Amino acid sequence: MTGPHSPGLTRPELRRYSRALLVPEWLDAGAQERVKAAHVLVVGAGGLGSPVIASLAGAGVGTLTVADDDHVDLSNLHRQTLYATPDVGRPKAALAAARAQTINPHVHVRAAPRVTPDTLPSLLGGVTLVVDATDNFGTRYLIADTCAAQGREWIWGAASGTTGMVSVFGPHAGLRDVFPDPGDDLGCDEAGVLGPVPALTGQLMALEALKVLGGVGQPLRGRLWTFDALTGRARTLTLRAPARADTL
Repeated sequence: MTGPHSPGLTRPELRRYSRALLVPEWLDAGAQERVKAAHVLVVGAGGLGSPVIASLAGAGVGTLTVADDDHVDLSNLHRQTLYATPDVGRPKAALAAARAQTINPHVHVRAAPRVTPDTLPSLLGGVTLVVDATDNFGTRYLIADTCAAQGREWIWGAASGTTGMVSVFGPHAGLRDVFPDPGDDLGCDEAGVLGPVPALTGQLMALEALKVLGGVGQPLRGRLWTFDALTGRARTLTLRAPARADTL
């Protein structure tokens, strides 16, 4: 028996997730069971992906697929907390999947090939939610365009320098509604980043994913959370997608 409020959870799972199940909103929504039944694709296993992958594994997401074709570099280690010095030169996706599996043996974790226009549609098969934790503009817009075409929601985040941003994109508003094109924005390789900034941003991305999967709270749908690490100021901006021709 798993208890009247927790069908589908084994005794070891009830013990592991007992603190989350003490949160009334989480318990009453049956969120833990929803999370257990979910399949999340995390694209990117770097500064944003590290906290996302660790937190979603710890939270009990049933299946995690990690897609990243990069290898660990010494310059990554100040912010990519899934890895250590002996990991330099090793593939991130396989390492991240292995580390996530050690965090929670109840979660099924696998590494996936590089996300491309050819591989992404098949990777999305059976996926409940996508988390865009990349720092590559081409991949970001590929994820955005593919999810938008399929009417999917996805969790998006970005961190650079001393700022972080998070949103839940979907039919209400997408990446191109907020940032029509990459513009002149620089990635971490050019702009740099303080290690705790992607860590904090990634944790909020994981929290938004759990809210969406668990059906609790008010996810950042149609809103953009921004954070300035130097001042400690955070703002949440309301997004309004521009009117489209077919709605005029």
